[in-house]
Amino acid sequence: MKIMKPLILISNDDGYHAKGLNSLIDMLSDLGDILVCAPESARSGFATAFSATTPLRLKLRRKREGVEVWSCNGTPVDCVKLALSQLCPRRPDMVIGGINHGDNGSVNSHYSGTMGVTREGCMKYIPSVAFSLCDYRDDADFEPLRSIVRKITAKVLAEGLPKGTCLNVNFPKAAEFKGVKVCRMAKGTWGNEVVRARHPRGYDYYWLVGEYTNDEPEATDTDNWALNHGYVAITPTTIDVTDYAMFERLKDCADEFC
Repeated sequence: MKIMKPLILISNDDGYHAKGLNSLIDMLSDLGDILVCAPESARSGFATAFSATTPLRLKLRRKREGVEVWSCNGTPVDCVKLALSQLCPRRPDMVIGGINHGDNGSVNSHYSGTMGVTREGCMKYIPSVAFSLCDYRDDADFEPLRSIVRKITAKVLAEGLPKGTCLNVNFPKAAEFKGVKVCRMAKGTWGNEVVRARHPRGYDYYWLVGEYTNDEPEATDTDNWALNHGYVAITPTTIDVTDYAMFERLKDCADEFC
């Protein structure tokens, strides 16, 4: 009897053509059957958005033994939803977002389409991981990530993850890493986010840009600190966003609101 390999569903927010995604396929193709469904073009910043009013299309881009690559005209979350509904021959053993071109540490996690992929898989109770490299270049070098990406993937395939928890894994831009740290999300803020310009036809238009500030630069247990000091940062991330300390406080005064 033929033993089925694990099925790994991969998506991203840089597009099916991105080097990071194709590097990931190369890194993992011997660990399982790979099904890719990724946006047809870049969808950075789409977080967990999905298309409620736009018809979606799928296109098979390439296929070989153990690997299928599809594109979708929607968001990263659309890609996961369509793949699970229309493309997967069975329930995936793992969902992976990435490898992203750029940092998804700290509050960037909330905006990230790569993390949108991972959260969507997690909400379906499928073990899910996001991989990101702090290098936005199209030709970024992903080879230094290979060993750690493979080890994390193999461990999650073998042991799974708790329901409602996914992993946000960020790599610094480096030829070698000092090690791996399990971190919390740094507290950070974006400022100077809008640049206004004047169009020749007489109206203003705007670019969303921004400057990120780590609001606790001395804290050594955060993802920002790890990345800035040459370490790979793994941040366990939960779907449940309940503030349980405030939950207990509010329980004690709930009658005041009646």
